Amino acid sequence: MTDKIEKGPADTPPAGSGASDTPYEAIKAIPVRHYGRWVSGVIVVALLGWLVYAFSQGNVIWATVKDKLFDPAVLSGLGNTVIISVSSMALGLVLGIVFAVMRLSKNPVTGAVSWLYIWFFRGTPVYVQLLVWFNLSLIFQYINLGPIYKNETVDVMTPFMVALLGLGLNEGAYMAEIVRAGIQSVDEGQTEAAHALGMPQTKTMRRIVLPQAMRVIIPPTGNEFINMLKTSSLVSAVQYTELLRASSNIGNTAGAIMEMLFVASFWYLALTSVFSVGQYYLERRFARGSTRNLPPTPFQRLRANLNMFRRTEVAR
Repeated sequence: MTDKIEKGPADTPPAGSGASDTPYEAIKAIPVRHYGRWVSGVIVVALLGWLVYAFSQGNVIWATVKDKLFDPAVLSGLGNTVIISVSSMALGLVLGIVFAVMRLSKNPVTGAVSWLYIWFFRGTPVYVQLLVWFNLSLIFQYINLGPIYKNETVDVMTPFMVALLGLGLNEGAYMAEIVRAGIQSVDEGQTEAAHALGMPQTKTMRRIVLPQAMRVIIPPTGNEFINMLKTSSLVSAVQYTELLRASSNIGNTAGAIMEMLFVASFWYLALTSVFSVGQYYLERRFARGSTRNLPPTPFQRLRANLNMFRRTEVAR
């Protein structure tokens, strides 16, 4: 759709310029008004207002939500959620790199072991894996590593260890596929050039391939970590006191079950929002080598939209 044209005051070309003496009119472009956008915006705002009003009229004591938002038990559970999520993601990332390299290896044994690991942990629910680790003492009464370490399984498999193994091993299977895709996105000529310079395979992977593959690996890894923050709520089943379990304990004791669920939801949203911003800037950093012009930051985009709105108002 073209912009409307408004005729301005007549103007005359300078004398002696060789142009015709016929006066011409300056062109002034006026942006087209998109009334449909305003109508759809009003409808969306009205629906959101109705939703907020509906919740405000429900049988929820919002004062309790406000009072319990910074309860010490809730903040302790919030810290445990961050700790188990970061620890499990770190373990999953290390395992993902190892099994991705094994999967791409020309050795059929390492390739088969990697495939079996990925197949098993991606094919079974993480909740089932947590319960298996939690009840591991029913299979092995002792953890016996010979002269290195020996102890009863019930003492070794603490709630934190169960949560770490259950989430970390499961995440490692998904990260292995993400890392494998990132490695395969790097041109083979990079590896051949490194080998021609005498670099061994491990150094080539560490110094040449993986740094270039990070541009492909970072976005899905960020999504996996944000998903890990929410998946960590499952570890309440193995008696690890994270955010959901801490909130539920307070809700069951105080008879404010729904209120404490809103408290937990608020903190989950806060965590995902903070880490989403971090993911955005991390992706932007690793995109420097492949993108000539980096995408604008949210603040730059907001400033550009405000400036465009002001120019539109002035043109009107």
